[in-house]
Amino acid sequence: MKVAVAILIVGPLVVVVGALALASAKFSQIPRAQVSGAFTPAIGGTNYLIVGTDSREGIKASDPNAGAFLGTNVAGSRTDTIMVLHIENGRQSLLSIPRDLWVKDPSTGQMGRINSTFTSGPTNLIKAVESIGIPIQHYAEINFVSFGKLVDSAGGIDINFAFPSRDTNSGLNIATAGPNHLNGTAALAYVRSRYFEELKNGKWVTDPRSDLGRIDRQRQFLTALTNNVTNTANPLTLSNMADAMSAGLKIDDALNLLDALKLGWSMRSFHPISASLPVTPRTTNGGADVLDLKQPDAKTMMNQFNHDALPNPPTAN
Repeated sequence: MKVAVAILIVGPLVVVVGALALASAKFSQIPRAQVSGAFTPAIGGTNYLIVGTDSREGIKASDPNAGAFLGTNVAGSRTDTIMVLHIENGRQSLLSIPRDLWVKDPSTGQMGRINSTFTSGPTNLIKAVESIGIPIQHYAEINFVSFGKLVDSAGGIDINFAFPSRDTNSGLNIATAGPNHLNGTAALAYVRSRYFEELKNGKWVTDPRSDLGRIDRQRQFLTALTNNVTNTANPLTLSNMADAMSAGLKIDDALNLLDALKLGWSMRSFHPISASLPVTPRTTNGGADVLDLKQPDAKTMMNQFNHDALPNPPTAN
């Protein structure tokens, strides 16, 4: 496939926007996605749909991390990082939705991968997520523009690697096992990795989990970066973070500054319960390798994010 998306880190980005005391004027400058008409009222908690896109819009060759972004021509904008952050009574849960999940596209009525529903816009993606049984109350997305700059403005992140690791497609190259400090470029290569390999007993071994393995790495990254952001008190650093994210962040038209402040406060210590949507791999009649919801496990999992706010999810054909 073409280059994968950087992980969407809108959870911590909204923390920067809100809990880290951005001025109201600055907050009002953030672009809005007109999607609130697709939202479902909250029952017991709030779900934030976190989306990462591979748009290169606004990236210049002179940008510090441009080499990680501009290596492949990508037209338009796609998403292959989709997460739902659920916050309730001070608790945080993070559900990853695989990009290859096979769903009905709300705009066309045709079956396809859930990440392709974003082609028709964020409202269509929200409807697709809700159609499988997860109500959404807020939405945010980030593209490559902000990704590397935010990591660098936060001073980088530390990730613990069990083995030397690499991905020649994304550019990841970790020479030693143990804690490694990643700058923006290296962090992007880490979360983009779909061909992740580890050096075990002198032999490079590919992670057999493919997209599901990448989801685990994205959650590790998200936790590390969010804790860096929320533990930062230096005003200059906070200002740099705000500037770093401003070019590539978009939030929904219903999120106000007070909502963002409340979100930031609830995430001041970010240690979410991480969940993966139960799925079963299969090959379609057309030869595509996709993932179906594994029932009843998927319904049980999604109930933790919706309190039965929606009916049972439909069965994919």
